Amino acid sequence: MLELAKSKPEEPYSNWSQRRIAQQVGISQNSVTRILREADLKPHKIDYWCGKSTDPEFESKMAAIVGLYLDPPDNALVLCVDEKTQIQALDRSQPELPLQSGRPRRQTASYKRHGTVSLIAALAVHSGKITADKIDRNTGINFLKFLKKLDRKYRNKTLHIIADNFSAHKHQEVKEWLKKKERKIKIYYTPTYSSWLNQIEIWFGILTKDVLKGGIWHSKKQLVDQLLQYVDTYNKSKAKPFAWTYTGKPLKK
Repeated sequence: MLELAKSKPEEPYSNWSQRRIAQQVGISQNSVTRILREADLKPHKIDYWCGKSTDPEFESKMAAIVGLYLDPPDNALVLCVDEKTQIQALDRSQPELPLQSGRPRRQTASYKRHGTVSLIAALAVHSGKITADKIDRNTGINFLKFLKKLDRKYRNKTLHIIADNFSAHKHQEVKEWLKKKERKIKIYYTPTYSSWLNQIEIWFGILTKDVLKGGIWHSKKQLVDQLLQYVDTYNKSKAKPFAWTYTGKPLKK
């Protein structure tokens, strides 16, 4: 039975359930539950992990980015930049029912769509401050506009900008502008399949937990206003550098 639970089921199924294992082996579902628990097998569960980057320059790119995090150059600002796209302005067909003792907040399964919003944001790594703008589309032109905004905001700083390999970040106009600004602005692209090196992804996770999960908006404008208000509130009350907790011990796959 244990070997069956560890095998891939025949199509059309992708995963085993305890009931189907019991039917296949000819024992009770309770017995299946007990045997799986004793063997610490969980066929219903899937864990995800980051695969090894195929980028031949992974080591050097990673070292450059981590070096900026740990030991930034004098009079320089390290900024992590990325976009969070397709944020849905979802409304519910009925009012939300509030949290009560023994009962969570409740929302109708049916909803109304009021369109989507994209946010471009920069995290100042060593202060935790966020700069953000709403964008209509995730394009090279909009990325360039945001870079120019950062250039104006931090006039007296050398900027070291970390971004992923999305094509918009390597748009020809972006390259041409960066070439003109090479004495003040340097961009570092994360290795292939390694956008997790970009600390703005941590902040997007916080944004999702604090604002987006379970949110209700009656218009796209209301969503945009709340996102920008959250950025202002975060900067005033929560912004601080992310603490390093990893000790360097290799993770088990």
